[in-house]
Amino acid sequence: MKLYVISLAVGLLVGIIYAILQVRSPAPPAIALIGLLGMLIGEQIVPSVKRLMAGEAITVAWLRSECVPKISGVEAKPTLAKAEQPKDDGVA
Repeated sequence: MKLYVISLAVGLLVGIIYAILQVRSPAPPAIALIGLLGMLIGEQIVPSVKRLMAGEAITVAWLRSECVPKISGVEAKPTLAKAEQPKDDGVA
């Protein structure tokens, strides 16, 4: 809930700045949402490049666990490999 309030507050601040500068919003809502999606995807380029520069591979599993949740806002489902790991119940 806190993130929604912060997002609304920042949006209001930008709207006030637009009004003070006497400019209109730069894009209709649908185009603005596509622009926001582009921003979310673009934010994932930096971690991807850092990973490549460190010599690590960019795998589908990494994209699903690291990038998709940040773009979609939905937590990644556990992969099959993680789901099949034996659980240590402490019994020897």
